[in-house]
Amino acid sequence: MTQPHVRVAGLSRHFGTGESLVQVLHDVTFSVAAGARCVIVGASGSGKSTLLNAIGGLDAPDAGTIHVAGQQVTGMSPRQLTRYRRAHVGFVFQFYNLVPDLTVTENIQVTAQLVRRPLDIDELLHHLGLTEHRQKFPAQLSGGQQQRCAIARALVKGSDLLLADEPTGALDRHTSLQMLEVLDDVHRRYGATLVMVTHNEAITAMADQVIELRDGRVVSDRLNTNPVPVRELDW
Repeated sequence: MTQPHVRVAGLSRHFGTGESLVQVLHDVTFSVAAGARCVIVGASGSGKSTLLNAIGGLDAPDAGTIHVAGQQVTGMSPRQLTRYRRAHVGFVFQFYNLVPDLTVTENIQVTAQLVRRPLDIDELLHHLGLTEHRQKFPAQLSGGQQQRCAIARALVKGSDLLLADEPTGALDRHTSLQMLEVLDDVHRRYGATLVMVTHNEAITAMADQVIELRDGRVVSDRLNTNPVPVRELDW
């Protein structure tokens, strides 16, 4: 049997101490197949971003294990985590996190320099519709264009795992649909496993797998045998 690309087992995480202690994740367990589009859905405060940060090696859980591409992430040293993120993970954040004083091309180059064999930047710019904007600064771009630049920056390392944290949260409906089409296209073109968190349940229709979090617990984990094309999403 093929090993899952992402395997999470018994994951728990809390913040604070004493009376201010908040249990954010409770014994979370699931797996995601290589090359799948997995959408994790839940209300604000359900633990989605904490879970994504743990998978990406940005946050350490209190208990449980995470394996990505057969490699155990939990328990890694800071240096090992840096190597793991560099080799495997591309992040797409809700608010882009672009460097304001760098152009589109330079924002992507900063990440490309982290690996020996980055993807071709010109090709990425072309596929993401950014060629004519390559010398612009983030402030000169629309929200959708900034998000495309963030996706290019995440992909340029050749990452096999793409983590997207509310990538449409700061966009209007029209631009959100365009962005989801871009994510779907790059997923098919580059073959990365996509794990996306969102509070928008309509987005789940495009996924191969849908995981629902509620109060830090997995309440549903289902495979979608007939995903809907992005252009047919209804919200």
